[in-house]
Amino acid sequence: MTKLRHFVWYLASRLFILLALLGFAVVTFYYAMNATNISVILKDGMALRAQVIMMDEDEAELTKYFQTNYLQRDENLLQALEGESPYTIYLIRGIDHRLQLTWMWCWPWDTTAKAEFIERIPRIDGRINRLYEETAISLYGENNYESPPRWQSARYTATLVKENDQWKIRSIQVKELLED
Repeated sequence: MTKLRHFVWYLASRLFILLALLGFAVVTFYYAMNATNISVILKDGMALRAQVIMMDEDEAELTKYFQTNYLQRDENLLQALEGESPYTIYLIRGIDHRLQLTWMWCWPWDTTAKAEFIERIPRIDGRINRLYEETAISLYGENNYESPPRWQSARYTATLVKENDQWKIRSIQVKELLED
């Protein structure tokens, strides 16, 4: 009888270890899947946001990445849509958008995630629209008006939510402004 009891305990302990390892593998898989999805949403969403602000891209595409209530509060985006962005007097042909995800956390069963990232645009390929040359000279001076103004690099904290099995950015807050 003691041999049977030892055998049952041996099987139970091995089964427990196996289930714990399988549980860990499942949690790790879903965490990695969420981290990848969130990274893509942040990179593509923030790049499109910068393109809308600088290059007059279609702002309707932003709803794929951002919740509508955030887009209605985004000051830089609202400025660009009202034609008050400093980039409206320039013809921007392209940007070098870089986003580095520094921290992210989301339980596999959660529908809310937090992320920290750094956004930089080290190079903006553009020139002054000659129709606005005098305006640019008055804003930026004789020596600095030819090239578009630099994009302010910053460290951000973002909150994302899962809606209909798709992550969307609910809010972004500037954590720290960075010098390039």
